[in-house]
Amino acid sequence: MSHPASLVPVAALHQGVLTDSDFHHLHTTGAFTSATPLAQGQIQPASADLRLGTVAYRIQAGFLPGKGRKVSDCLPSLTMTELDLTQPQLFERGAVYLVPLQESLNLPPQTEGTASPKSSTGRLDIFVRLITDHATVYDTITPGYSGPLFLEISPLTFPIILRAGDRLNQLRLRQGDVRVSDADLTELHKQVPLLRQQGGSKEELMNQGLWISIDLHGEQKNSTGHNPVVGYRAKHHTQPIDLARIGSYPWSHFWEPITRTNSKPLILYPEEFYIFASSEGICVPPTHAAELVAYDTRVGEIRVHYAGFFDPGFGYVAAGSPDNGTTAVLEVRAHDVPCVLEHGQPIGRFIYEKLLQPPQTTYGAGIGSNYAGQGLKLAKQFQMDQ
Repeated sequence: MSHPASLVPVAALHQGVLTDSDFHHLHTTGAFTSATPLAQGQIQPASADLRLGTVAYRIQAGFLPGKGRKVSDCLPSLTMTELDLTQPQLFERGAVYLVPLQESLNLPPQTEGTASPKSSTGRLDIFVRLITDHATVYDTITPGYSGPLFLEISPLTFPIILRAGDRLNQLRLRQGDVRVSDADLTELHKQVPLLRQQGGSKEELMNQGLWISIDLHGEQKNSTGHNPVVGYRAKHHTQPIDLARIGSYPWSHFWEPITRTNSKPLILYPEEFYIFASSEGICVPPTHAAELVAYDTRVGEIRVHYAGFFDPGFGYVAAGSPDNGTTAVLEVRAHDVPCVLEHGQPIGRFIYEKLLQPPQTTYGAGIGSNYAGQGLKLAKQFQMDQ
């Protein structure tokens, strides 16, 4: 596809993460298109949700097409069966599926992007990765990409029910060098404290991003006087979870609570899936976006947080407000060997990015953000009062 001269807004001469108004501009000019009209709330402050199309392919294994090959060229030899997503369909635990998405791209040459699971996707341990034609890596949109988008889906813990239009991942687009250096991050932290109730020195906090630690003590006891829940471990062999059923499932049917312990270390075991919370409250000011790195060997052989995007305004109340900062929920899975976790152990780092221009909206209850002001919170499909 060609790129019309009107495609690139004036702001494209600058560097930064594209915000909601940029996405609307790209949609208007044909650089971000969809098979059906955009849904309400699909465009977020600094990202866009992507929606499942009408067919899913159960495939033998995940794959990348590689240079010079389209995804459609690879499907015939890998497809086991097709599912009609115009009707709800069961996606089995441990199986791999590929779904063409409703959205496609015809980006200007200076625009590139990455994809990440949405928060609820990560909290349900659904492993998803974006694939494009000619891709050699997952979750990456090369500069000026023109073509369809596909989503690889593999439920790792719970069987799930999906249909066309469901949103499992997000797209973030960038122009130029957007990452905030440690020096600039330190200055930003002075202006708008990025962590609430943080521990450690500034040097420990700012090291190739902003480090956070895990909370295994909890802030207060519950009404019965027992130690509070500081995490959850997923149960196996549960009933399927329909992503469209919000607040429908008693959490205790799917999760085992982990309570505070001040004496014994917590051991994570391979093939188990856990939900924890950060010790700190995280603040992303409206002038920036952030991403939590999913896997860093410096914190051990564990994967932290499938859902990496944090939009402008997450945890932000006002400049200088003591109420700034919202807990980050951490989806944790050990890799090959058991791992010990201690309270306050550094477990992940935030990378902050500059915005191309101020967003029209910011993250929060005002735009229906499901996890605004969250504490330790499971996916929105669960009833947390049972």
